[in-house]
Amino acid sequence: MNALRGKENGTWKGLMAIMVTVREKVRFVETDMMGVVHHANYFRWFEMGRVEFLRQAGILLLDLMADGIVFPITEVNCQYRASARFDDYILIETIPKVLSKAKMEFTYRVIRERDGILLAEGYTQNVFTDTNGKIVRLSGRYYELLQAAQNKTESL
Repeated sequence: MNALRGKENGTWKGLMAIMVTVREKVRFVETDMMGVVHHANYFRWFEMGRVEFLRQAGILLLDLMADGIVFPITEVNCQYRASARFDDYILIETIPKVLSKAKMEFTYRVIRERDGILLAEGYTQNVFTDTNGKIVRLSGRYYELLQAAQNKTESL
C-alpha cells in the first residue's frame, strides 16, 4: 500500500488516504467493435480495486457475506479521459475517502501503464446493509481492521 495525504475541497478529512494499485491487462472480451474498452468495464475495474483494498486491510468479502453484511453501491461516477485498448496494461488506483461504520467512499484513477496516460477517474459510495437490504452499522471487528489499515500508513 502506498500512503498519500489527501485534501478534498480545502478540508482535511482526517484520513490518510491509502492508495491501493491493481495492475491488469485489458482482455479482448472487454473491447467493443471500435477496438476500445467498453465503458462498463471501468466499473468492474473499480470493483477490483475496492475488493483489493479490503483484502489488504484484512477484510475478505466472503467473510463479510458469511456474517450477513453486504455493501451495495449507492452512488457511482466515471469520467472518461482516453481509451484503453486490447493488450494494454492498466493501473487501477483506489483511494478511500470515507471509511465509517455506515459507508465507504472511494475514488479511482485508471492509468495506461506504458505512457502514464490517465484513462478515467471515478467515484463510488457504498453503504453497509444486511442481506435483506436494511442499512446496518459495520461491526467493531471489521471497522477496527479498516482503522488499523489507516493507522499503519500514518507511521510511514
